[in-house]
Amino acid sequence: MIKKEVNMLRSILSLRNFSIRATDGEIGKVKDFYFDDQAWTLRYLVVETGNWLMGRKVLISTAALHAPDWDNRTFPVDLTTDQVKHSPDIDTEKPVTREQETDLHNHYSWPLDRGGIGFLTTGMVGGVIAPDIPFEERIAMEAHRGETREESPRHLRSFKHLTDFSVRTSEDNIGELHDFLLNDNDWSIPYMVIEAGNWYSGDKLLAPTKFVDRVEWEGMSVNYLKSTASLRNAPEFDYDQLDREDFISTYENANSNPESNSGSNY
Repeated sequence: MIKKEVNMLRSILSLRNFSIRATDGEIGKVKDFYFDDQAWTLRYLVVETGNWLMGRKVLISTAALHAPDWDNRTFPVDLTTDQVKHSPDIDTEKPVTREQETDLHNHYSWPLDRGGIGFLTTGMVGGVIAPDIPFEERIAMEAHRGETREESPRHLRSFKHLTDFSVRTSEDNIGELHDFLLNDNDWSIPYMVIEAGNWYSGDKLLAPTKFVDRVEWEGMSVNYLKSTASLRNAPEFDYDQLDREDFISTYENANSNPESNSGSNY
């Protein structure tokens, strides 16, 4: 009997310093992450190369990842060191622009059968353009959509820059953002870990990202749609809980139980 693969949640902080192994050698170590703050999905790993590339930082899409070697803290990638060496130079201290993403896709030709959830706004799958729509047409569509919006449709941001942002409900500042939990199957980000203030009986709690209203980058805050009262009785989070195979289902059941606490999704 074939054992069913169990999806698990991983702390994004725990993935720092994972090795990135190309088909012909090691590229470097993971130092940061770019994620979509509307789709709440990881898009890129920021990798600090070793002496072979003078410590340059490069972006590696989750579309290039093979199955992670969790025990040896390694992400194998379907790339060569030469491809990485000649990849577009991107300032990883700034938000990624659409033009930079276009350059990356043109350079690497990310495989079409990789990844899960789309990024930007339409027609992309796991960092790869959907095969049934021409690349140039998608880029043009995105540019046109951007012209008609009050806000830029690009929402790729650095996790490093988000750490320690305050998390606010409509009533209170409830704590600081400490970590994200990633689904290791599709790289979605279903939860953020909050270091709570004195209003909460414990130290850390989980908050589903689907209730994030917006991230205010200039104000360094995350606006959360749930009330402070609805989170007051949420169970305290402990990283040891991630080792439980039933962790996802347990929290999902708690989130869907209207009687767990005064309308809370815990």
